[in-house]
Amino acid sequence: MEKTYYDPADLKKFGNIAEFEPKLAEMFFKWYNEVFKEGALTAREKALIALAVSHTVQCPYCIEAYTSASVRLGVSNEQMMEAVHVSAAIRSGSSLVHGVQMMNKAKKMSM
Repeated sequence: MEKTYYDPADLKKFGNIAEFEPKLAEMFFKWYNEVFKEGALTAREKALIALAVSHTVQCPYCIEAYTSASVRLGVSNEQMMEAVHVSAAIRSGSSLVHGVQMMNKAKKMSM
């Protein structure tokens, strides 16, 4: 198997970030764990949101983690792919809406 820049084994080392800065890591993990507790959104809904966001920010570790979490929580393959498409639509729409800035500038320059 060819080695890649992102080593899947590194996901299991996430907790090791405390090695260089324990206080901030502790604060982060406390907050992170609180965020993913059931609340107004179910754990399933939060995992699906996290999966979509993972694709938007293009984090392979997050994609792996939240695909696994989503499957464990009963999210179907179709639902996961639909969430990825929502992510892609927002990402591409974000690029396109910035085209308005280009159009405004081009129109201003041609006056």
